Amino acid sequence: MTKEKSIPMKTIWVLLVGLILNSCNLKNELTPDQAKEIAKEAYIYGFPLVVNYKTLYAYTLDKNSTEYKGEFNIKSCEARVYTPNDKAIVTPNSDTPYCMFWSDISKEPVVFSVPEMEAERYYSFQFIDLFTHNFAYIGTLSTGNKAGKYLIASSSWEGDKPKGIIDIIRCESDLFFTIVRTQLMDENDLNKVEAIQDEYQIQLLSSYLGKEAVKAADKKDWPVWNEGDQFTEASFKYIDVVLNLTEKIESETALREKFAKLGIGTSEPFDFESFEIEIQEAIKTGVKEGFAEMEEFIKQHGSDPLGSTKMFGTRSFLNQSAKENYELETMFILRAVVAHLGLYGNSAAEATYPTYLVDNEGNGLDAAENNYTITFGKTELPPVKAFWSFTMYDGKTQLLIDNPLNRYLLNSPMMDDFVMNEDGSLTLYMQKESPGAALEANWLPAPDGPFYAVMRLYGPKEEALKGTWINPQIVKNN
Repeated sequence: MTKEKSIPMKTIWVLLVGLILNSCNLKNELTPDQAKEIAKEAYIYGFPLVVNYKTLYAYTLDKNSTEYKGEFNIKSCEARVYTPNDKAIVTPNSDTPYCMFWSDISKEPVVFSVPEMEAERYYSFQFIDLFTHNFAYIGTLSTGNKAGKYLIASSSWEGDKPKGIIDIIRCESDLFFTIVRTQLMDENDLNKVEAIQDEYQIQLLSSYLGKEAVKAADKKDWPVWNEGDQFTEASFKYIDVVLNLTEKIESETALREKFAKLGIGTSEPFDFESFEIEIQEAIKTGVKEGFAEMEEFIKQHGSDPLGSTKMFGTRSFLNQSAKENYELETMFILRAVVAHLGLYGNSAAEATYPTYLVDNEGNGLDAAENNYTITFGKTELPPVKAFWSFTMYDGKTQLLIDNPLNRYLLNSPMMDDFVMNEDGSLTLYMQKESPGAALEANWLPAPDGPFYAVMRLYGPKEEALKGTWINPQIVKNN
């Protein structure tokens, strides 16, 4: 037997250094223009992943967060409505007490159980994947108010439908977010809402079947969230991690290969410092141009009263909407814009969101200098199957506005309290000072500065979806 010759240590080091240099050369092959364009495209594509990660980190990964809800696959409900102290989600709804929690289906599916609900009470389970697509619903408008059990599984799961399960719902990412909304009828209804929330259940499939749990997923190296990163090149470290938790879509293969040239979505962590200074500056410029493109899209389409009916939904819906409504080849800019302005908005059949960024003259809303009103004609109240609301947000923070009345919205359950005009119309007041005791029931306190407002129509009727009913404009009323 001949003795094998060992490779000298010096040779091994030469080979290793060669591999490292070759890896670096792949990055160095990029020109600044190429790096800028890839960064711009990756930023717009990945922006929803980043702001979604912000919620994931605050709610499930950071146990020291004031927003912490609990571990994966554990229900978290609160029988209260949102206030200015809730800061993890921008433009939040304060109509319905929430349950919010994250699920991990990388190892096995989960089962959701819902109780029978009163016919007059609206509720919904909104399921959101890592891209922020609304991939499915359970609730009044989608599955009805009967009791039921539903299984949520990854796209690759190959099991059979278990006994007692009404439907199997597929998700294209390992993790997904659930928002449960349960209608609060009035301030005396919180105990009933809490009792309903107690009946909502989430179980691992193994638990539902009475079997031993599948081994938990490996611990991941989750990056620490730093507020503001969503607007800089630092966003790529989150996109890099989250992309590896999503199903690879065939139509996006070339796109992901392009992102990989910047080290995004590969097996190695994104390393901005590994690029030469010239490339680093190009990446920064690409991010700035990406965000500027988002802002330009908002400027062009932000006043569309039917905008929310076109921008929230499944992956398939968004692709179709991008082509039919905006003549775009991809839906990535739509997805990014709504993640920025109205993260976790409902799909159109569930709710629509006429949004107010300007007044009837096209000027931005600023209560530091102006008073505003919005008036609904006697027969022109929002047409809904469930209920409607009108909520104001601080223009700087995108959060609810702290005010002495602790009033953050006006809605249809308050109709009996509103002061109606002599002709039967309804006027709501948006200003920082009270319009007077006689009209205070119709007053939504504004900040001493810029603001915007969102109308929510739960269960919008056909006239709202098709635009035959048009939401009234906000009017400067000095």
